[in-house]
Amino acid sequence: MALQRIKSHIRSIAKILAILLLGASPPVMARSGTATLTILVTGVRNNKGRISLALFQGETGVPGDGSKAIRLQQAEIEAQTRSAQFVLKGVPYGLYAISVFHDENMNGRVDKNFVGAPKEGYGASNNPKKRMGPPPFDEAKFSLNQPAQSIEIRLMY
Repeated sequence: MALQRIKSHIRSIAKILAILLLGASPPVMARSGTATLTILVTGVRNNKGRISLALFQGETGVPGDGSKAIRLQQAEIEAQTRSAQFVLKGVPYGLYAISVFHDENMNGRVDKNFVGAPKEGYGASNNPKKRMGPPPFDEAKFSLNQPAQSIEIRLMY
């Protein structure tokens, strides 16, 4: 009996520590479910190729290691609007980051110039500012915590 109470107290303390360390409120931590995530990619400079998307759960692999992504998808470019839309269904609630790129020549990778800068359009969730190198996870992360959520990512060239 006493051992059971001690274990219960330890679990309660662990939950409180997790809430304090992760900066989340208790309702967000307790919430579970899946969502439909809609991503609109804008700022596409032409209608060549496709837009590629990688969805990452947590920091691992962001933004360039697609093998660590939990979802990889491609979408056609809408000629009239020069945009692309992705609808991801059944995504568990959690903390995510998205990276996208305009695969103009459809070779499956971001082409780079002689100094390593992308020659094709690219972007990330939260639309971080252009910089040398990819944006860190902290600049691209977002919380998915409702049944339907939409975000817009603007490509940079």
